[in-house]
Amino acid sequence: MPPVFRFAPSPNGHLHLGHAYSALLNHDLARQSGGRFLLRIEDIDGTRCRPEFEQAIYEDLTWLGIAWETPVRRQSEHFAAYRAALDRLSAQRLVYPSFESRAEIAQLVAAREASGAWPRDPDGAPLYPGTAKSLSAAERDRLSRQGAPFALRLDMAAACASAGDLRWHEVGEGPAGERGDVAARPEAWADVILARKETPTSYHLSVVIDDALQGVSDVVRGVDLFWSTSVHRLLQQLLGLPVPAYRHHHLIRDAAGQKLSKSTRATGLRELRAEGASPADIRRVVGLP
Repeated sequence: MPPVFRFAPSPNGHLHLGHAYSALLNHDLARQSGGRFLLRIEDIDGTRCRPEFEQAIYEDLTWLGIAWETPVRRQSEHFAAYRAALDRLSAQRLVYPSFESRAEIAQLVAAREASGAWPRDPDGAPLYPGTAKSLSAAERDRLSRQGAPFALRLDMAAACASAGDLRWHEVGEGPAGERGDVAARPEAWADVILARKETPTSYHLSVVIDDALQGVSDVVRGVDLFWSTSVHRLLQQLLGLPVPAYRHHHLIRDAAGQKLSKSTRATGLRELRAEGASPADIRRVVGLP
């Protein structure tokens, strides 16, 4: 079977040079290996994702000379698949609802940090400090009947105990030079959110389901997602999904050395194109032949 690569942007802003590098790299690798290249639109955030940004993605990639298979998979059209995966995890007693609001969680973190440092995940966000896992079934039912907002969290300790030791094959390089056989550390993320009442999936859940359903064999993405792979390996194990090879690449940064943002107009593809840049210029700037 030919290898399958994918580029999966979110239509919540215009593409920048970092997106161009990742899309071009995936496209180049697919072409060089005689493989397939897929485009996926990760539009689960209904409040930030907009049709005009999705259309702009198609325009920018076409301008770069990138062609993709159709139809394009749009995550907002596949919530049933993510719901089915959640149901499987629930049947394993690995998912529970937490009813604290974001503000309440911030207050809990502040209270704990008042007496010492509170642990944080690999992205620097504080780990979930709540006690929703210990709520009785009756209390959960009461809150649900009241219509309380909730997040569905993965019981990380139980999930790790069920899955055992996990590893992945890294073709690229991690933030500290990790490569080859890498040990996953999903426990570093604690009880991650897999869905919310208003959004029936999360990035972690939907990305592993999509990659499996689309037959993606090679996940090529930025090194900022390197340790997220630990959570993805855990979900793949729990759901019986195939494991792709991973290649995490360096990030294109601004003049101050910061990761690019979709609000950084100086590196936006549309702005650069309007200023007269060519696709060849973009390839040269991001360091591709």
